[in-house]
Amino acid sequence: MSSLSRELVFLILQFLDEEKFKETVHKLEKESSFFFNIRYFEETVTNGEWDEVEKYLSGFTKVDDNRYSMKIFFEIRKQKYLEALDKGDHAKAVEILRKDLKVFSTFNEDLFPEIAMLLTLQNFRENDQLSKYGDTKSARAIMLVELKKLIEANPLFRDKLQFPSLKNSRLRTLINQSLNWQHQLCKNPKPNPDIKTLFVDHTCGQPNGARAPSPVTNQLMGPLPKVGGFPPIGPGPFQHAPAPLTTSLAGWMVNANSVPHQAVSVGPMGLTPPNNAASMMLKRPRTPPTNNPALDYQTADSEHVLKRSRAFGLPEEVNKMPVNILPIVYPGQSHAHSSNSADDLPKTVVANLNQSSAVKSMDFHPVQQTLLLVGTNIGEISVWEVSSGERIEVRNFKVWDLGACTMTLQASMVNEYTASVNRVMWSPDGNLFGVAYSKHIVHLYAYHGGNDLRNHLEIDAHVGGVNDLAFSHPNKQLCVITCGEDKAIKVWDAVTGVKQYTFEGHEAPVYSVCPHYKENIQFIFSTAVDGKIKAWLYDNMGSRVDYDAPGHSCTTMAYSADGTRLFSCGTSKEGESFIVEWNESEGAVKRTYLGLGKRSVGVVQFDTAKNRFLVAGDEFKIKYWDMDNVNLMTSIDADGGLPASPCIRFSKEGTLLAVSTSENGVKILANTEGIRQMRSMENRAGASSKAPIIGTFGASGSAAGPSVGTDRNSPMGAMISLNGDSRNLPDVKSRISEEMEKSKIWKLTEISEQSQLRSLRLPDSLLSVRIIRLIYTNSGSSILALAYNAVHKLWKWQRSERNVTGKATAAVPPQLWQPSSGILMTNDISETNLEEAVPCFALSKNDSYVMSASGGKISLFNMMTFKTMTTFMPPPPAATFLAFHPQDNNVIAIGMEDSSVQIYNVRVDEVKTKLKGHQKRVTGLAFSNALNCLVSSGADAQICVWSLDGWEKKANKFLQIPSGRSSNPLAQTRVQFHQDQTQFLVVHETQLAIYEASKLECIKQWAPRESSSVITDATYSCDSQSIYASFDDGSVCLFISAGLRLRCRISPTSYMPSNPSSRVYPLVITAHPTEANQFALGLTDGGVHVMEPLEAEGKWGTVPPQENGTGPSMSHAPAAQDNSSR
Repeated sequence: MSSLSRELVFLILQFLDEEKFKETVHKLEKESSFFFNIRYFEETVTNGEWDEVEKYLSGFTKVDDNRYSMKIFFEIRKQKYLEALDKGDHAKAVEILRKDLKVFSTFNEDLFPEIAMLLTLQNFRENDQLSKYGDTKSARAIMLVELKKLIEANPLFRDKLQFPSLKNSRLRTLINQSLNWQHQLCKNPKPNPDIKTLFVDHTCGQPNGARAPSPVTNQLMGPLPKVGGFPPIGPGPFQHAPAPLTTSLAGWMVNANSVPHQAVSVGPMGLTPPNNAASMMLKRPRTPPTNNPALDYQTADSEHVLKRSRAFGLPEEVNKMPVNILPIVYPGQSHAHSSNSADDLPKTVVANLNQSSAVKSMDFHPVQQTLLLVGTNIGEISVWEVSSGERIEVRNFKVWDLGACTMTLQASMVNEYTASVNRVMWSPDGNLFGVAYSKHIVHLYAYHGGNDLRNHLEIDAHVGGVNDLAFSHPNKQLCVITCGEDKAIKVWDAVTGVKQYTFEGHEAPVYSVCPHYKENIQFIFSTAVDGKIKAWLYDNMGSRVDYDAPGHSCTTMAYSADGTRLFSCGTSKEGESFIVEWNESEGAVKRTYLGLGKRSVGVVQFDTAKNRFLVAGDEFKIKYWDMDNVNLMTSIDADGGLPASPCIRFSKEGTLLAVSTSENGVKILANTEGIRQMRSMENRAGASSKAPIIGTFGASGSAAGPSVGTDRNSPMGAMISLNGDSRNLPDVKSRISEEMEKSKIWKLTEISEQSQLRSLRLPDSLLSVRIIRLIYTNSGSSILALAYNAVHKLWKWQRSERNVTGKATAAVPPQLWQPSSGILMTNDISETNLEEAVPCFALSKNDSYVMSASGGKISLFNMMTFKTMTTFMPPPPAATFLAFHPQDNNVIAIGMEDSSVQIYNVRVDEVKTKLKGHQKRVTGLAFSNALNCLVSSGADAQICVWSLDGWEKKANKFLQIPSGRSSNPLAQTRVQFHQDQTQFLVVHETQLAIYEASKLECIKQWAPRESSSVITDATYSCDSQSIYASFDDGSVCLFISAGLRLRCRISPTSYMPSNPSSRVYPLVITAHPTEANQFALGLTDGGVHVMEPLEAEGKWGTVPPQENGTGPSMSHAPAAQDNSSR
């Protein structure tokens, strides 16, 4: 029904109730199913009117709709059966058993015989489970409490339990108003217009006999303008109420509920009377209904509510901006691809990796693009740096704690202590990876960079093989999803290993899982070996979808990178393979791609890249398709040596492609950008552990050579081989010995000449004023600076032949970007003393907005138009640091001049709480998702840790100021989390320190010499392997983050012209979000410099040896005094 029909039904229901048409009221409630009258339901249950109870319920749900509904009907029929037995009416009881209760035997085979056995008892209370059954009245009351809980938890009743607030006799009032309005244009209106004139369009005779046009021209049931709501400003950062279930999802999940609800354990159906304590777990969902009553039933007050719901109370012109203005698109930048060229495909063989056992699964690291994870048929997992061909780490299959596993697994291990890898996958941030084995087990490893690989979790996940795994973020927590031979899908907490959900419904082993989300709706697609496709929400309500894959094939599914297009690829039992795109709105195949074989060997694997390409391994070849063209784009054999159906995997950017070989190896293919990546990484890797790479990166390459006869337990055991060249373990040991000798004569890399690095001062036509804050955009294609005079500057790199990625680089100058209006993003500085202000800003995740302050009000700017969207929080106190909540862009943490931290909800313009713990202004804030905490730092040299659950202070500690050092009483202390989200960097003018957040323990500290200059700023590199620090003598130092060991020093003479009359130095430093060796400096003279190592070098200096004690001394710069607090 239309929205107007719904409103009319409520008006009619009120009218019928006022007129005492009771039976008609409840018939309309049931037939419209708009309002479930819980009071009437209670009344009929209390009176034992069971036929009417079920008849009324049938207007809203059926027995088999979901588990909640099934339990509701079961409890009612069980009570009816017990009452018949209690009266001694066995004939009635048998009838109820046969007609009403037998239906539940299909869901619980043991239940029906158990209930039937009650007929044989003199008193059913002799049954232990029913021994506490009282009289009929109390039993009905207890059951009614349980039923109400089930109804409130049942999503089919959501939005149907509250009647809108209407004034008395509202329908009569509206009819009278309409009658008056209909006659108000009459020249001679009747004093008492007849109600019958509403039955037709009213006309009024004119003196000359003409007819006046009727003011009523719309049909009663015509469309009604949508009430309330303001056009959202694109995809972020301030989203309004949860979006309803999208059309595309609704097509697949006909019964899916748009509102996330609590997973309420319905409990098994049984004889036990409802447990009041347990039933208290069934609570009304906190999430407001999608059809918000404030929007559906406007009153004078709701008009005000609607206006307040606008983010910040933005001006009307802002809210009318077209939705498609975001994400931001700058001149010269285009996200669309007009034509897909085969030249963009990774087709050139650039490396051969000798894995030494058959490859079963592969996955590229999501951040470090040249890091490849490989799993094999003997349970071996390896991490490869493909640019150098070095196998960084290897692990063999081993059950970590056999005693904690099921007896089934223990028994299988006795006969054969080995297992094949079925799937390997990195977590979205690359800090974890999962391994699914052919025997019960899933392993999660924590990856800390380099060869630092640690056991994280062992999960005895399934009975039989674990066929697939994937990561997802339901309820904002990282989970791992598994499926297996036992026909089940399970969801596990990736931090604790606790099982969150079990989904059952497949009739065959589950082959693959594909989690995804659309507009706040999280769901999982699953496929079984019988070709069935199902979809699940994170609840206990069963599958929302039941479709057949083309050809009933064993299928995997994958979305395009932007999440808008769904594809699947599978192979039937007869060997016919299908690769298709799905129309999600209909749950039907949209297009079938041509070119796959009709007699494939094994299941064909596929992957997607760049929202543009599909790739599959089939018929000893690699086959490529343009997503928008069903015809095969091209196919290659990668110089031969491929199996019939090779494993295939794209890197995240689609520049590299890994493909398994028939010789137990992996070939790496690259496009032009991928070749550049490989060369860059190869140059960085040094000669110490590099294996041969195909030197010319030409089209010609060799298949993987023979296996290396070494112990696979050695991380150096399997090296790259080319043209039969293989290295054995003695060679490796010899090289390690050489490296140990080199480490003894290691020397700090000093860069003092402009020819020793790549440096670019960004062009600037605006007034040069010292740079106070600096950041790269999350895309890595722009740099945003905030100057002392409260003006922001944005530099944007364009795509060109010299810069094919459009990312920031020192090789190509960017454009100082301004909108056509010529306006500048300028912070409010009215009544502000700039010398005392502490400027701050924070960038939204999609680079669309920047929130900024320079001692005055906080301003919100649109990054495309530079318009000030709004200002808020006028001082005092002034904001001194800003940070977006990682799980909700509507929430920001604001460090204040008065030493407090305010947790502010921007959507409702409200301070949720104030955190008090510092003694001076707050100068740093950092969130950790992994630890669910916020770390704050202040000018009081104190660090505080706050829990995100309740915002209570968990710990605090003052910095250890190095002996003999005194610091500025208002010196800023900044904090930044490591990529692992468990350790964080502390930056103070007297020191750099690494802290363990969970214990708030300083595990490493570095301080410059007393006589040297002070630290002005520092930051982690994007991979957290390095730390860049700037000093007030103009120098920059690079440290290895593990141990704070100094690696390289950059002198100011290498990037600034010598000028004795002026003292220029960097105030701020920022690291590129994806290029680990690029950083930028903001200088006191208003300049911004981008710094990179020479392309031939590829990295900053060489890795220092691991040793304790005082590090190397430095001339004209801070010395590496290592003050460990361990």
